[in-house]
Amino acid sequence: MNTVTKTRDRRIDVWKLTMTAMLSAIAFVLMFLEFSVPVMPPFIKMDLSDLPELIGAFAMGPVSGVAICLIKNLLHLFMSTTGGVGELSNFILGACFVFPAGMIYRKWKGKKSAIFGASLGAFLMAVVSIVSNYYIVYPFYYNFMDKDAILSAYQAILPGIQSILQCLIVFNAPFTLVKGLLSVAVTVLIYKHISPFLKGTNRLGKE
Repeated sequence: MNTVTKTRDRRIDVWKLTMTAMLSAIAFVLMFLEFSVPVMPPFIKMDLSDLPELIGAFAMGPVSGVAICLIKNLLHLFMSTTGGVGELSNFILGACFVFPAGMIYRKWKGKKSAIFGASLGAFLMAVVSIVSNYYIVYPFYYNFMDKDAILSAYQAILPGIQSILQCLIVFNAPFTLVKGLLSVAVTVLIYKHISPFLKGTNRLGKE
């Protein structure tokens, strides 16, 4: 490998780290831009903080996507209200979402494979959310909010619900799937326009 190639590779690595940091910061900010959804209990919020992770996974690979998710949650630890439990769950779900999406897109480039990989990741995230919420997040909530009170919040929307597990299957998993698919839709709309900048092809190609 000649000196020019080594220098170019070094610049690409630095650019990749810079983009990872930038997307992590954007994801961190998006965590605060949350909003309620009418068909969900008030303590469950929607946000688009998974969007930068998915974009990063497509532009720089699955490991970068997971790294963005990790950094976002590490930053959020400084203002956590869940003792890190919420951040741990968010990281697990985010990694389940972006890693398979990034892996599939890296192997088969193209819009269809990107949509398929991201949709598969969104479905996996929804399934894992049942386990994550049931065994990690909600047991923490029980320390501050009575289990029956949480169940009642769901029953106010759908009276036939009888258990927390049913709540997670009927409400949380579809909610998580829609959240993931929303990030997929936005990514499909904007990725082509921003990918040259994220990959540094315009800038590095001129140097």
